[in-house]
Formats: sequence, structure tokens, C-alpha cells
Amino acid sequence: MAIFGSRNKNGGIGEMSFLDHLEALRWHIVRSVGVIFIAAIILFLYKEFLFDDILLAPKNPNFPTYRALCWLSNYFNLGEDLCVTKIDFALISTDLSSQFTTHMWAAFVGGLVIGFPFLIFELWKFIKPALKDKERKYARGIVFYTSLLFLTGVLFGYYVITPMSVNFLGTYQVSAEVRNTITLDSFISTVTTLTLITGLVFEMPIVIYFLSKIGIMSPAFMRKYRRHAVVIILIVAAIITPTSDATTLMLVAIPLWILYEISIFVSAYVTKGKVE
Repeated sequence: MAIFGSRNKNGGIGEMSFLDHLEALRWHIVRSVGVIFIAAIILFLYKEFLFDDILLAPKNPNFPTYRALCWLSNYFNLGEDLCVTKIDFALISTDLSSQFTTHMWAAFVGGLVIGFPFLIFELWKFIKPALKDKERKYARGIVFYTSLLFLTGVLFGYYVITPMSVNFLGTYQVSAEVRNTITLDSFISTVTTLTLITGLVFEMPIVIYFLSKIGIMSPAFMRKYRRHAVVIILIVAAIITPTSDATTLMLVAIPLWILYEISIFVSAYVTKGKVE
């Protein structure tokens, strides 16, 4: 079985067998995993930085997001309504190995975030030789934009969604008789999950790009169901931000709506390229 339009072992364009493709893919994966693994090891060695300065920082009332909200509250003469002065819950470790396993998991997630651009670069190197010149033209910059959207989503999840979720869930009480004592693995899992999910959600324009390329999505369809999309965006925002505050909901929903509008533009660009 031979596949045309791919790079052979010597780096030229020519035929490659199915096994050659698997071998090439294997080395792309090995290099990607290697970069992620090295980044994870470095983060594992600097555990004070990883935990105190990054993962546990949203528990600190001095976190940049809380300071920004307090500044907005004072600027619009809302008093102390948006100020976070205390996050009253304690973190504990209940299992003998939980701190070590949580440390490894946190280091891996950090390595994945750092190594994500290189992972996308390696996947693009594997796919690119099989594309036609016109397809390469329209996919130009795909590594940059995919990485940029993911990292932007990660930052948005870390600085917007995570602190608001931590503040709400960590201080929520059904009764004054119940005091919140959160396990370390639960807290870290919440922070990393919210951050990674938001990073993936921000890949919406890239997903729409490929769906438009294969004809599943079109700008006309997305414009027609824009109102439905707004409702879905509000539902998604409500799910990933468990607060009942309308301000918090809009802070999450507006960027998602902007991503949807960007996706319409991306779909229109792809459709125009097909016509041409």
C-alpha cells in the first residue's frame, strides 16, 4: 500500500508505505512526549513555584483577578461588593500518597500546557507533506493560531474562571455549622480541569475551520442559528462558572460569543477559498 504526496525517509516528496507513515508518526509523537516530559520534570523539581505561585495562588485574596475586581468595584462606586478580602477554607491531605500523586499530576498538566505548541508543530509536520499547495496556503499559520488560542484559553480559564469558581465553591456554605475543608487533590483537580477545558473551548475557530473544509459547517448555517448559539453559550458559561452572579456569567459568555463570531469569519474565509 503506497500513499502519494508524502515525505519519504530521505525527506523528499514521494511514496511512503503505511508502515513508513506509522514510523514517521511514532517519531513525531516521541519528540512531542519528550518535550512535555522534560517540561514536567522541570516543574516537578520547582514544586514551590508550581504550587505556591501558580496552582494555589487563586486561594490568595491578593490574586490579580481579585484585585482587579475590587478596583472595578471602587471605580464604578459599588463599594466593596466585588472585593474578595478573605477565602475562608483550609486545604488538607487525607491520603498517605495524595500529595505526591497530586504533585506528579500537576507537573504533567503544566508540562502539557508548556509543550502544547510543540505538540501541534509536530502534528503539523506529519500532516503537511500530504496536503496540496492550495491546502497548505489556507492552512498557513495553523500552528501559531492553534497554540495562541489554546494558551489564551488557558490564561482566561486561570485568571477568570478559576478564581471565581474557587471563591464561590470554596466559601459556599449550606449552614454555619458546616466548615469547608477541601482536600488538596480536589482543589488541584478543579484548577487544572477548568483551565484545560477553557483552553480546549478556545479552539472553536480551529474546529470550525476544519469542519468548514470538509463541508459540515458553513457561515450561512452559523449566522442562521446565531440566536441559538447565544443560548448555548450562556448555558456553557453557566456550567463552567458555578456562581449565580450575572457579572461573572457575562465575563465568561462575552469571550465565548466573540469566539463564535470569529468562527463565522473563519468559516466564510474557508468557503470563499473553496469557491475560488
